[in-house]
Amino acid sequence: MSVFLSALRAIEPQSVPSTWVFVPYDQLTSEVGPLSRLDPSEVGIVMVESLWKAERRNVHRQKLMYVLSNMRHFALEQAERGVRVDYRITEGDYCSALAEAAAHHGPLTMMRASERELRQNVSPLVADGRVLVVPNEGWLTTQEQFRRALPEPPFRMDVFYRAIRRETGILMKGQKPAGGRFSHDGDNRQPWKGEPTPPTPPSFGVDSIDEEVAALIATEFSSHPGEADASAVPTTDAQAEAAWQWVKESCLEHYGPCEDAMSSHARSLFHSRISPLMNQLRLLPRRVISDVVSMDLPINSQEGFIRQVLGWREFVHHVHDVSDGFRRPGMTADRLASKSPLPAAFWGSPSGLACLDEAVDQVWSEGWTHHIPRLMVLSNIAVLLDVDPRELTDWFWVAFTDAYEWVVEPNVLGMGTFATGELMTTKPYIAGSGYIHRMSDYCKGCAFHAKRTCPLTPMYWAWLSRHDDEVQDVSRLRRQLWSARRRAPEKQSRDARIFTWVSDALAAGERLTPEDLPS
Repeated sequence: MSVFLSALRAIEPQSVPSTWVFVPYDQLTSEVGPLSRLDPSEVGIVMVESLWKAERRNVHRQKLMYVLSNMRHFALEQAERGVRVDYRITEGDYCSALAEAAAHHGPLTMMRASERELRQNVSPLVADGRVLVVPNEGWLTTQEQFRRALPEPPFRMDVFYRAIRRETGILMKGQKPAGGRFSHDGDNRQPWKGEPTPPTPPSFGVDSIDEEVAALIATEFSSHPGEADASAVPTTDAQAEAAWQWVKESCLEHYGPCEDAMSSHARSLFHSRISPLMNQLRLLPRRVISDVVSMDLPINSQEGFIRQVLGWREFVHHVHDVSDGFRRPGMTADRLASKSPLPAAFWGSPSGLACLDEAVDQVWSEGWTHHIPRLMVLSNIAVLLDVDPRELTDWFWVAFTDAYEWVVEPNVLGMGTFATGELMTTKPYIAGSGYIHRMSDYCKGCAFHAKRTCPLTPMYWAWLSRHDDEVQDVSRLRRQLWSARRRAPEKQSRDARIFTWVSDALAAGERLTPEDLPS
């Protein structure tokens, strides 16, 4: 018998629960929902470790470490609390496993699944009453609040964020926002020049449960990309607390000014790296918000952090929900005719572009980068290459430890690639070399000169020319389109040649060099 199952059997209480609750992989909390209100001696939980789920996408091994080890530790923590635990390890899907559990225990209760895919999978059991769904209390806001702020498309995060701030009183001084503005984003766009010194991300003790999960990943999921480093993953309730304590003590004060900065020397800078924990509810977003509001912090750091959690995180969840994963009429993700395959550089083949290679290396070594390398390096370069938005979305889904359906699809299809058009963002987030040069130190280690030979700037102009008809009605692109149309014919021709050269070379798995740059 496995180490985990032996440990579970050794401490499992023998009570006879009157209520059984299904706890999915991303609802690992007893602080909200049914488990927060029921006497531990009167409740049991059903948990399902599904090979079907793990193999639906070839996800990063580090994500498997987050999910599997946190699930197993949560089961043990609940058993120690006096909760009966029915932990099922299956090759099948959730519907099959829960049908068997319901036949044994009677109807199961669950908080509404965050992922559409899980909702669809268990829907037959919901329809016939074997699974009873209650609201998901892990969210900070309700769909009714979203609809009050944004009754119809286009959906805008700033409108939603201001409405929720006013409604909740978070960072408000009466009717006015703390610091005089709802957003201090304008103060948070500084490059990092070596000071202040960023903290080193914490490491965590590895126990026998973690070791068993690591061995399982190495044997059963050997075809999955990336590496599993248990010491970098908080897998217990106590370790999640330690991770959050590190954030409060070491990151939040300086988070704001360098929020958008990128560095190969300090990959995290002052970012918290707690998104995987929040997305599993190991750390509750409401607790995180409450703690940050109570801290004495510079307003641009305090507001900038809260905007990511209360604003963007809640917003993308609601957009994904109300659009049914971008399937509803008028809310689809087919704005741009971009269908090129994702190049091998995204899987680790050197591209010759230091910014791309640095971001990709971090992804495959850690399963994480902060939001600006995701948006302005990985997504930006993919868009300039006309990569199929769905293929890029699937890559993000595989590559990141915090990638769940409700967050990865809006972030990539909506913001990263503009595939949903102006449904939830006002413009494509594309840029040439200037932005990356200004906001990072990547260019210092690149074979290309940021201002003279980097191909990203001509690729930017070539993109505007290729997609002029598709985006000419986007108001925030009018000036850029006007400039692209006025470029001299020889420059436009060279832009197109450079785009073709980069596309062909990366498609063939070749490394770009300045010597091969088209004249």
